[in-house]
Amino acid sequence: MPGSGSSEEQVSGAKVIVQALKTQNVEYMFGVVGIPVTEIALAAQELGIRYIGMRNEQAACYAASAVGYLTGRPGVCLVVSGPGLIHALSGMANANMNCWPLIVIGGSSERNQETMGAFQEFPQAVRSSIYGRPGACYIDIPADFVTLQGNVNSIKYKECCLPPPVSMAETPAVCKAASVIRNAKQPLLIIGKGAAYSHAEDSIRKLVEQCNLPFLPTPMGKGVVPDNHPNCVSSARSRALQLADVIVLFGARLNWILHFGLPPRYRADVKFIQIDIYAEELGNNVRPSVTLLGDANAVSKQELASKRSLPMNYYTVFYHVQEQLPRDCFIVSEGANTMDIGRTVLQNYLPRHRLDAGSFGTMGVGLGFAIAAAVVAKDRSPGKRVVCVEGDSAFGFSGMEVETICRYNLPIILLVINNNGIYQGFDADTWEKMLNFQEAVTAAPPMGLLPNSHYEQVMTAFGGKGYFVKTPEELQNSLRQTLEDASKPCLINIMIEPQSTRKAQDFHWLTRSNM
Repeated sequence: MPGSGSSEEQVSGAKVIVQALKTQNVEYMFGVVGIPVTEIALAAQELGIRYIGMRNEQAACYAASAVGYLTGRPGVCLVVSGPGLIHALSGMANANMNCWPLIVIGGSSERNQETMGAFQEFPQAVRSSIYGRPGACYIDIPADFVTLQGNVNSIKYKECCLPPPVSMAETPAVCKAASVIRNAKQPLLIIGKGAAYSHAEDSIRKLVEQCNLPFLPTPMGKGVVPDNHPNCVSSARSRALQLADVIVLFGARLNWILHFGLPPRYRADVKFIQIDIYAEELGNNVRPSVTLLGDANAVSKQELASKRSLPMNYYTVFYHVQEQLPRDCFIVSEGANTMDIGRTVLQNYLPRHRLDAGSFGTMGVGLGFAIAAAVVAKDRSPGKRVVCVEGDSAFGFSGMEVETICRYNLPIILLVINNNGIYQGFDADTWEKMLNFQEAVTAAPPMGLLPNSHYEQVMTAFGGKGYFVKTPEELQNSLRQTLEDASKPCLINIMIEPQSTRKAQDFHWLTRSNM
């Protein structure tokens, strides 16, 4: 039929399908081709999605689901209708049980073209496969759509769906869990594949080392913390399960692999702390003492924050700061670790209430930004507080602006997270030893700053309030007093551990006799 559209570039339904997948950052496709899905496999190769032809749909589906686990984006299993789809069911069931994202695309008989709109559901399928508890999704492709030719300019692809939102557990539940762990005599972490999927390796390892906790990985939780770590009790698995009085389940389920959490494999009075992203999983088989609904990585960071050993760490500080921050406050943040970690922990609830180093990564902007926010707030939103969170190094760039803050009596709260250095520093004893035999220009590491510097005295020198704090209690009290009294600006100088150190390991409860 002649017309203006007849000469426009055409595209096949198969390419539309593949481009929709590619737009969603899908990289791998496994399958067994046949009518009507062969063209989809060919289009995948042409448009840059890796296609791996398998000999059986069952194996193809297993492979595609494993890709979802390994990459965090769903793999695609391509099958024909009827027996092909039936063969893939085992892989779909396996993906659902393992909570792995998977998309299965199956060809079907031709349908009326009115159903073409259903293919806008590609982004929804990807979201469904990776949001919440990951799992399998099935998309049925009519045969006539695969070969149908359409105008390239009439095709609109949905933008790539955003990464899954990270959910955190409720603060009271985290506090209760921390209390149960602190009072345990024989605690044990069980690390499941849910922790591996959420990329919780860094935070769980810190939790293991800073709290001196033994851990047991499930088969696919292995490697989250290395098997050769001194806290790993895999070689004493049965004994660890039997003797533990508190067990923390990080993305692990009490199924047959863990003997359903029941005696005689476990103590009858064992307390379980269960961490899972899927609410329906909480409380299966046993009644937990504490349930933490959230992402394993986020919750492990919350657990780190509740740790009470001294000196404090970044997570501990931000945990206690976040608890007291007004929901409508302006947050200004700059520094290396201070800003990076603060971005994930300190929460905003209103737009245009967060200022940090921004796209250029500029250090020294903090106090200027805080002054601007305070001036605007004073004019437009009287009573709002400005909280400026600075690393000790970042504070040094514009610390004398404290005089400006005091001169105009701006209601700014400066929190200086002081680790005696840039990225990392040194405690006073180590610093003194380094300078015993050489001058600072030779012996002092470039990232080190003078230990225990009293930055709060810069504020008091100009008439503001200053606090020097070392414990969570001191931090809580000083921040509470500052928030209650907005008559003067304030600087809280918060000392944290200069460098992470490993505590001595002590797992005598695993080697004691049952007698």
